[in-house]
Amino acid sequence: MITFATAVFFLLITPGPGVMSAAGVGSAFGFQPGIRYLVGLFVGTNLVALAVVSGLAALLLVHPGLQFALFVASAAYLLYLAARIALSGTRIAFIEAKRPPGFMGGIALQAINPKAYVVNTTLFSGFAFWPQSLTVEIVIKFAIINAIWIPIHVLWLSAGVFLHRLDLPKHIQFRINVLMALSMLAVVGLAALAPK
Repeated sequence: MITFATAVFFLLITPGPGVMSAAGVGSAFGFQPGIRYLVGLFVGTNLVALAVVSGLAALLLVHPGLQFALFVASAAYLLYLAARIALSGTRIAFIEAKRPPGFMGGIALQAINPKAYVVNTTLFSGFAFWPQSLTVEIVIKFAIINAIWIPIHVLWLSAGVFLHRLDLPKHIQFRINVLMALSMLAVVGLAALAPK
């Protein structure tokens, strides 16, 4: 169980679309909008975990074309989200960036986030520690994952909010938002280059 919890920690703490977007939303829009987005991410990640546990994700991801479509949809959504974050602190914007992505935006990101499927498949298909009952093991795994997921994502959101609350000059805030957006795009790039 300790090995499983350690794996969860390292899989979740590393930058991915969820934590990077949480920090970006916190930096661009503040704590309250960030919490709404975070709740959406939380619900979304648990829906993905349920899909993995039920076998639905295995059926869907058996087709390479579907994996590619999920990646493209995830990358497109992250590009859109990155643009909203980058442009939230400036008047020079080609898209309206006054509204944060919110609860449904968090769910949408996790639903199309290939990393969410891969991480959950890894965690639920490996690291067996309760041979007496698979059901009990799955319930314990959900509890451990969520117990680690929540503080890690709140920490990333808080880091973004801290930057937001520094009340830096607009041009500095804009640069921070652009940096956050570029970090999200780097995650997309790394996912695209990762061996399949």
